[in-house]
Amino acid sequence: MYKKEIEEYIEAHKQEMLDDICTLCRINSEKMPYKEGMPFGPGAFEALTEALTIAESYGFSINNYDNYVGTVDINDKETQLDILAHLDVVPAGEGWKETEPFNPIVKNGKLFGRGSSDDKGPAVAALYALRAVKDLNIPLSKNVRLILGTDEECGSSDIAHYYSVEKEAPMTFSPDGAFPVVNTEKGGLAGHFTAEWEASGQLPKIVKLEAGLKVNVVPGKVSATVAGVEEALLKKVADETQVTTGIRYEIEMIGDQGIITAIGEGAHASTPEEGNNALTGLLYYLLKLPLAECPQVTMLRRLHDLIPHGDTSGKSLGIAMGDEISGDLTLAFSLLKVTDTGLEGTFDSRCPICSNEENVLQVVKKNMEDKGFTLHNDSMRPPHHVDGNSEFVKTLLQIYETYTGRKGECISMGGGTYVHDLKNGVAFGASMPETDNRMHGADEFAVVEELVVSAKIFAQVIVDLCS
Repeated sequence: MYKKEIEEYIEAHKQEMLDDICTLCRINSEKMPYKEGMPFGPGAFEALTEALTIAESYGFSINNYDNYVGTVDINDKETQLDILAHLDVVPAGEGWKETEPFNPIVKNGKLFGRGSSDDKGPAVAALYALRAVKDLNIPLSKNVRLILGTDEECGSSDIAHYYSVEKEAPMTFSPDGAFPVVNTEKGGLAGHFTAEWEASGQLPKIVKLEAGLKVNVVPGKVSATVAGVEEALLKKVADETQVTTGIRYEIEMIGDQGIITAIGEGAHASTPEEGNNALTGLLYYLLKLPLAECPQVTMLRRLHDLIPHGDTSGKSLGIAMGDEISGDLTLAFSLLKVTDTGLEGTFDSRCPICSNEENVLQVVKKNMEDKGFTLHNDSMRPPHHVDGNSEFVKTLLQIYETYTGRKGECISMGGGTYVHDLKNGVAFGASMPETDNRMHGADEFAVVEELVVSAKIFAQVIVDLCS
């Protein structure tokens, strides 16, 4: 019911929707230091303010929860459906070629820009779904609420703040994954570890290594500084190592110190196999140099033994596993800082339904301890699963099939969304299964027609679940 009207409305407002997405994508809304009234910094505050202003201009009732979260309501009735989207983004990162990160453009049917697919584009698609239902005067007996968060990429403290004062709706979806329906999200272990040792002044040595952007981003470009190695040797090892790792190494000399920059391929930490980790590639390179034997080199060698370049399954840490519902465990080494006297690092592991603290956390803790590292985690995030035979999920799948002509089915993903801790929450859209949006990587994009069909699907969901 109302399919024809919904499709015509969204098509008629397609350019307007893209313009609104671009308005939000021009704002650098990565998490920044706290300012009074701006819990996640001025960028997130600006994005939230702009999004709520846009929604209010279309006649919606809005609410601002202390600049953590904003909400958009279609009516004042009891809420049946929550749609959870976020306006914060990961850092811009390196390697952009199609455009600058915060200068969104449309090329060949794709909207490029940081946040275009994760998650400003889908958030605006959801807003236009609400707008279509409202402007078409489709009668609803229940309310749908669009919830716009600002801290999804850095721990979701925003949504925790929201649910501390509001109750969970009977049904919730987040357009922050992929179609058809993601009813299973892996658990996680963001493994934070340290090691200490006595300083050594022997040459050649590593002077500086500080790599990585965020725990949930596979590093695409990292650097280290070494002293006491000639430029010719640095370049020779770079050429040899590139063949093995697929990483490109650039060498710059400043005095007697060499700066090695490893350039790989960034990716979302939930799919590390889609990138080429520059951090593990840099460690592999450094350990090929004739560095003076010292505690620092010994510990880096042990670290690379535990998380070697190319191991995205946790095999060397002793935690490789998988199951039919949620797939295999993945692991991305994302952050590392090395000094003369110690190191601090973090890896991001996405863990299937068969995982638990005994077969993952305790195994990692012991295996790292045996090598001289201290794992500081005392717990891990459990996986999330919603029954695929529920009426809610079956309705989403049926609407997806109607609007796309594709078969609807439940899928699992490694990325965690806002719904991970909600009893009846799933991820639903806003990209097609085969589309790699380069989320968290350079040249992130959303396919324009996928955003358009998402808005149509979301509108039909509102009608079918809230009438």
